[in-house]
Amino acid sequence: MRIFIFVLLGMLASCIKPPAYSDIPSVEFRSFSKNTMNQGVFNEDSVTMILFFTDGDGDFGNDAQSNEKNIFIRDKRTNETFREYKAPQIPTQGANNGISGTISIRVYSTCCIFPEATGIFPCEKTDDFPENDLVLEVYLMDRAGNKSNTVTTSAIK
Repeated sequence: MRIFIFVLLGMLASCIKPPAYSDIPSVEFRSFSKNTMNQGVFNEDSVTMILFFTDGDGDFGNDAQSNEKNIFIRDKRTNETFREYKAPQIPTQGANNGISGTISIRVYSTCCIFPEATGIFPCEKTDDFPENDLVLEVYLMDRAGNKSNTVTTSAIK
């Protein structure tokens, strides 16, 4: 009887279909390791950003010979590129399997940005503006050139 149950479970497990992810990558912001960071130009502080992604055709990431970036982060304060990263190629297992996973990115300290009218330069210490919210936007690009959705992070103070 036990053998029959194991055989039945084995047959059921072999019939499970892989998840049906879109061929266009998808990204979700999960969390930051903390919600505050000291400003500065010399990487004095950092937080870890956690993202979750899926890609239906499994072509996210680049091989070691490629210099192409595929993770793009924009600073919402300036709408300029904050950082770009290259994720390694993820080996596919089986035929037509999508991939999913977690991406951890260390975000290093950055300077506060003050209103232009104040005449205060970025990274200058001032009591007038003790905090500055850093909010990031993140999107991914797969090897076929498909751009994912863009996610907005929570604020880092």
